[in-house]
Amino acid sequence: MPNPCPYLAGKVERKIFTELAGANPPALNEALSQAGFRRSQSVAYRPACEGCNACVSVRVRAGDFTWSRGRRRVVARNRDLVTTEAPPWATSEQYELLKRYLSARHPGGGMSEMSIVDYAEMVETSPVETHLVEYRLPADDPSPLAAGKLIAVALMDVLSDGLSMVYSFYDPAIERRSLGTYLILHQVERAVAAAKPYVYLGYLVAGSPKMGYKARFRPLEQLTATGWAELP
Repeated sequence: MPNPCPYLAGKVERKIFTELAGANPPALNEALSQAGFRRSQSVAYRPACEGCNACVSVRVRAGDFTWSRGRRRVVARNRDLVTTEAPPWATSEQYELLKRYLSARHPGGGMSEMSIVDYAEMVETSPVETHLVEYRLPADDPSPLAAGKLIAVALMDVLSDGLSMVYSFYDPAIERRSLGTYLILHQVERAVAAAKPYVYLGYLVAGSPKMGYKARFRPLEQLTATGWAELP
């Protein structure tokens, strides 16, 4: 039975899947990423919905990114965060943060019933180079209870031409830091520092408030029938 679309009311979703197996899963993942696929554990997928093409693969052109004053302020507000990058390893602390995030931002969504075992599989099952970045409040934070608290996590694949954001989440109670925006801005900074031209953001879905925010990060390229082209 078709699943209801999580982004557009009244639509149903249909996906095609392929396993990232064989002699060289990283190379296969690279080729599929260029063709608009996304990775979930050891599987790559893309939408294949009948009569709908609202989901469009997009990537930020990191080196040409538009650093407005507002975005620079977001980065400045978060410079005090303690950032740790490591191989993907799930913890109960991350899982509790994820549950708070899903409850506040995506109630009733497809991930809302995720168990800690499901979360560990999402993070740790990867046949390609994957990194996890934790963001914590500084030890000298004015609130003693908040010092060192984990407030955001970003999971991403490392591709030859960029960083692919697999999933990210953050503390929904902390509004002044604009953490959702900052997580993308920080990956743009990391891509530039690593001399990688792109940050892959997954799918931009026209008409979906949940996924439409990605259009704000310009210059943004979309995957078309003839290849990647700048989003108008």
